[in-house]
Amino acid sequence: MTLPSPRHGGGRGRRRALLGLAAAVSAVALLAGCSSASSAGSDSGTGTVAKDTKADLTYAVWDQNQVDAIKANIKGFNEEYPDITVNVDVTPFANYFTKLQTQGSSNTLPDLFWMNGPNFQLYAANGKLAPITGAVESGAIDPSKYSKALDDLYTYDGTQYGVPKDFDTIGVWVNKALFEKAGVPLPSKDWTWQDFQDTAAELSQKLQGDGAYGAAGGMDGQTTYYDTIFQAGGSVVDDGKSEYDTKAAQEGIRFWTDLIGSGASPSIKQLTDTTADQWFTSGKLAMYQGGSWFRSALIGTDMEQDVVVYPLPKGKEQATVIHGVSNVVAEGSKNKAAAQALQAYLASEPAQQQQGDMGAVIPAYEGTQGAFTKTMPDADLQVFLDAVDYAKPLPVSKNTAAWNTLETNLLPSAFDGSRPVDQVTAELAKEMDAALAKE
Repeated sequence: MTLPSPRHGGGRGRRRALLGLAAAVSAVALLAGCSSASSAGSDSGTGTVAKDTKADLTYAVWDQNQVDAIKANIKGFNEEYPDITVNVDVTPFANYFTKLQTQGSSNTLPDLFWMNGPNFQLYAANGKLAPITGAVESGAIDPSKYSKALDDLYTYDGTQYGVPKDFDTIGVWVNKALFEKAGVPLPSKDWTWQDFQDTAAELSQKLQGDGAYGAAGGMDGQTTYYDTIFQAGGSVVDDGKSEYDTKAAQEGIRFWTDLIGSGASPSIKQLTDTTADQWFTSGKLAMYQGGSWFRSALIGTDMEQDVVVYPLPKGKEQATVIHGVSNVVAEGSKNKAAAQALQAYLASEPAQQQQGDMGAVIPAYEGTQGAFTKTMPDADLQVFLDAVDYAKPLPVSKNTAAWNTLETNLLPSAFDGSRPVDQVTAELAKEMDAALAKE
């Protein structure tokens, strides 16, 4: 997106960094600087320390837009712990994981810092993160208040390290004005893959003279083909092995090759030049499958009142990808107990409610997301919250970047129709397995 920076980084570049090319972190460089520490680490912290504890903490984040809400949280934390000073260190997302890599290699990580799914396992596996086990056992953190999919995303080898702070899911953003212009009735929200394909094809045919399309594919797995692979009953990676050569994964990819091949979507070349979200905001796309973060691209625009959100169409099952940032504590922090107390406070209902009320994020804590739906009251943003019930974690591994790059390099030849889906996915699975074996 070319609009206000969303919570996980900066616009379209953020999503590509997270998913297409993953993160700037180099697994080889980080591992070279890591000790052979057990992935379980030590867990002396319970999320509570003495009220007169004195400490100076560094809290590293990547989104300046969230700093006001973070400072409001810290003010509440300091009412309980007045002698713990928290310094917020903001590094732009483009440089965040490069900096974190250097700090991880030299054992100088911030006391508390943001972590995302694609990078989490690498740090957890090398003993760089403190588990939250003690805080959970003491009751300072209650994982049941968060989506299980998010808890699972930040769990490694049976141990949870990260506390989810926010989340996003995927839906279909619909331009009602284009439906009306095409004379196509809005579909039922209880729709299927076939309904989506048929509606997109009809819209594209009737809007052809305007240079507009019914829907769009794309190369962002989180918003497109990961979702359909899950909906086909498949997965992307399982037990350290690629699942791309399975029938379900191939069906999930074919959903998009069929859409593009039928002319219901711009070509993959067109989508490389102008991304699907840009097609939508320019009024040339009737249906855009995108994340909850996309609301920032619409609020305050002329088309805001014409937009409504639909749940993703159902395949063999209903599914969406869920992702979210978590707060993690450095295992090597010299003030680990104080950092874990801050981690627990930020995970509390009051802090999460404050985050949501200030419009910083969709908070991850159950029941604190009401403010999000009110930002576009006529669009039915509740769809994104309801999707948590059938959400599946963003596919990741220890070195997600390696096979994200393979996806970016190989899948376009399936989407442009130059090679059969089964041939492309077989090659992708083989190369992905080789990359996974090196982790």
